[in-house]
Amino acid sequence: MALKINKRVLLLLPDLLHSKGIKTSPCACKNKPLNIKGKKVSSQQWILRQINDPYVLKTKQENWRCRSAFKLIEIDDKYNILKPGFVVIDCGAAPGSWSQVAVQRVNADKSDSEKPTGTVISIDINPIMPIVGATIIPSCDFTAVETQKKILEKLGQRKADIVISDMAPSASGTKHLDNEIIINLCISALRFSTLVLHEGGNMLCKLWMGAEQDKLKRAMEIFFRTVKMVKPESSRSDSKEIFMLGRHFKN
Repeated sequence: MALKINKRVLLLLPDLLHSKGIKTSPCACKNKPLNIKGKKVSSQQWILRQINDPYVLKTKQENWRCRSAFKLIEIDDKYNILKPGFVVIDCGAAPGSWSQVAVQRVNADKSDSEKPTGTVISIDINPIMPIVGATIIPSCDFTAVETQKKILEKLGQRKADIVISDMAPSASGTKHLDNEIIINLCISALRFSTLVLHEGGNMLCKLWMGAEQDKLKRAMEIFFRTVKMVKPESSRSDSKEIFMLGRHFKN
């Protein structure tokens, strides 16, 4: 038997629900934090962004240490820079999400016995919890000569297939200064790349959009046949973060 619906009831339904404390706005479907009273506006915005960010949820579901894992995953899916058997140097590795991705994709954890076993060397100025399949060099400044000697020792006679850098300075509040520092970190990674990459190798580094990015691009073009700016979807649209990818190292 067909159910007859009173049109007047339908028209009044939103008001009835609202009177009972039930929200009908599409915005109500979004997750909102509870008990953030007393927090600064910027802190509340960060909490809201985290709760409504699908990559934050996927990070937990897939057991990555940080959402930045998806940035490297997207870049690799598109440019195929990580292959089984590759030797990877991960600069600015903490907390370890890029190293996790690299270990999986180059088979450094020997999870697939039918594929070549790769190597991942992870360095950061901060501590890094152990990662199965990765060689960790924690609490060491990558830009220091002593640290780079340690990396060379781990490499032995081998050459690297790719150097990846997610290094970034602690924000000083002065954009120009921060941009200059992160470019210098990228230049440091570039210099080291020229020492350890085999011909045809690649380099990927993070930076922030600004006047200095062209300086880095020109420097990388000296050593790589192609240099491209990359902005993966998982990098937030309101972020100045970009990645520079140098491919086919000219030894």
